[in-house]
Amino acid sequence: MERLLGIGFIVISATAFGAVPLFANVAYREGMTPVSVLFLRFSIAAVVLLCLTTIKKRSFPSGKILLLLILMGAVGYAGQSFSYFTALRFAPSGLVSVLLYIYPALVAGLSFLVLKQSIPRVKLFALLLSLAGIPFTIGLKFGSQSLGILLAILAAMIYSVYIIIGTKVTRETDILVSSTIIITSAGVIYGSYIAWKGLSFPATSVGWGAIFGLALISTVIAVLMFFEGLKRIGPVDASMLSTLEPVVTVGLAWRFMGERLTMMNMFGGLMILAAAILLARYETKPTDEYK
Repeated sequence: MERLLGIGFIVISATAFGAVPLFANVAYREGMTPVSVLFLRFSIAAVVLLCLTTIKKRSFPSGKILLLLILMGAVGYAGQSFSYFTALRFAPSGLVSVLLYIYPALVAGLSFLVLKQSIPRVKLFALLLSLAGIPFTIGLKFGSQSLGILLAILAAMIYSVYIIIGTKVTRETDILVSSTIIITSAGVIYGSYIAWKGLSFPATSVGWGAIFGLALISTVIAVLMFFEGLKRIGPVDASMLSTLEPVVTVGLAWRFMGERLTMMNMFGGLMILAAAILLARYETKPTDEYK
């Protein structure tokens, strides 16, 4: 039951994260810059989380744990988002998205090397199936520049290390507290940049709605759900289920942004969903059945 609960948390997180492009595009249409969007996203989320930790009277860690959480936010979360959004300036979004989603494979490799976790064949098959479905779901495009490719790969590498560290650190501290420290640290990094370059605000209530949706749904809820799931099912399974994100993104883009949903997109989405179902079935069966 605990494993199924973890899977549910990751699915909710993937859905919330999948809405990021929709909220971001609305904010961009209001004349905001990517850095301003990211600063408001993290700062609003940080205020909400700090209020929650105060109300619940949670204590903050110290020493090595505190330092690791700060680094996860300031280097990991901030670095991954900056690399990803900058890559979109130099390479097609489809290719950037596909390259970002090599991180489940990187997590699997790091889990084997660092955490000494074995990868059963059924999980390996599910991983390959989900990765194979991503190019179809996004709609792979070529002709990108090398800098965009390198930045997208860098984003995937940062995110994979972030997940591995998060798996070990979150076992030793409260989820709400760790999420608060991580997001606040990311906000501070972007705040430093904003202090130098300046901040742009949404021009209308629609733009502010997008910002709050990005901060509350695609950050607070998404991050808390992700760490709750990560704690229960581990980094490899969490990464595989997170590949539901592009399915959600494509669906929202088709419904609200007028992007055409092709048979290729649907085929890729089915591949990813099939991998998620296979993983869920594996978690509810005795392990010996799959050896």
